[in-house]
Amino acid sequence: DRIKRLAIVCSFIVLSIQVCAQDERELIPVTRTFAITNATIVQAPGQYISNGTIILKNGLIHAVGSNITVPTDAIVIKGDSLYVYAGFIDGLSRTGVIKPKEENKERSKDPGNPTPERAGITPQADVRDVINAADKTIEELRAVGFTTAHVVPYGGMLPGRSAIVSLHGKRADDMILVPLHALYSELTAADRVYPSTVIGVLAKWKELYQQAQLAKKYESVYASNRTGLTPPESNRVLESFYPVVDKRMPVIFKAEKNLDIHRIISLQKQLGFSLILGDVKEGTDLIPKMKAASAKVFLSLELPEEKKKDDKKNENTSSTLSAEEKEQLEKRKEESIKNLISQPMVFQQAAVPFGFSVMSVKSKDIQPNLRRMIKAGLTEDQALTALTVHPAQLLGLSDRLGTLEVGKMANVIVSHRPYFHTRSAVKHVFVEGVQYKIDPPTKKDANAGV
Repeated sequence: DRIKRLAIVCSFIVLSIQVCAQDERELIPVTRTFAITNATIVQAPGQYISNGTIILKNGLIHAVGSNITVPTDAIVIKGDSLYVYAGFIDGLSRTGVIKPKEENKERSKDPGNPTPERAGITPQADVRDVINAADKTIEELRAVGFTTAHVVPYGGMLPGRSAIVSLHGKRADDMILVPLHALYSELTAADRVYPSTVIGVLAKWKELYQQAQLAKKYESVYASNRTGLTPPESNRVLESFYPVVDKRMPVIFKAEKNLDIHRIISLQKQLGFSLILGDVKEGTDLIPKMKAASAKVFLSLELPEEKKKDDKKNENTSSTLSAEEKEQLEKRKEESIKNLISQPMVFQQAAVPFGFSVMSVKSKDIQPNLRRMIKAGLTEDQALTALTVHPAQLLGLSDRLGTLEVGKMANVIVSHRPYFHTRSAVKHVFVEGVQYKIDPPTKKDANAGV
């Protein structure tokens, strides 16, 4: 009996250890079916269902509407006073991307002809290799309603190729929706080597593109008849341009300033590649050129901090200026800020579809900045369109994302007030049907932007 009792005790100990070990891992959910009932469902901008129900099943939207029968195995979220939206889509950022450590770059022996890596030319790099699924930026962006992001690597003028990712998963490969979506580029000059100026970057870009055209053409000729021809050399940098040359892959440029946009569009006009402009901050004057270039546009969600009435922080920064000069400088600053805040409204009036980029904005500032844009004239439906429908269209995801329709991915956000309300907060986020409960904001966060 004593041996038997000892055996039973040991069994309980082993079982307890196994349960504890399981608790440290993600538990397999009892069901993958969720029902949000009696909520205000915003199926698409301007399309509302009062007291509606949405069923999420196995990662997809199973049903949405009124008088929906709730499956018996569903986890029910009572949606009284809750608002349900399609998950937001970020058009350009480095969300989840590991930032490389800064290194002291040695002087090149031949600054006029450095290695591609030294010059910031690594178009063959793949952002999937530098995504950290546990990075806090993923959680932060998800907490304000984003479920999908178009992410790019860090680097110089040609950092590598982008991917469209779901903000969910334990590994980078779990997150990927669309790999190798675009070739990412910046007008970033190299340090102490060619191309060390923006003009040099543009010249080098043109040179690489044209070399890729020639190399690709030679490969085609060689493949059709190899007799008497030297085999083509393998060049990963040039090969990375092949899908761009064929217009199977667009180029996405970070293009904040007016002059940057002008230069990029001029380059595109010469070479003819498909163009996406991201993190745009000064684009209103070049809208006709953007239209002519058929450029897809993602406007920056970063805005300057609002100046408080009692803010005297910068009053003495220009002590050498006269009172009249200070007044003129202040007026120019105010005008610049006003133009940036009203930029989405101007694009809307010009009938240019646009999404938003979170490349340079802090997650905590996203909702307040959207409210400032709405205050400047953008309607709530137009802002919602730029967060959902338009980025889905611009990134080729309309069949899967952007609206709450049966068969689309279960990327859903639930807020306790209308999303753009001053005190609104996200309560639940579903990414591919996986539920994330969002911690309520602190009192300090709740008062932000009031």
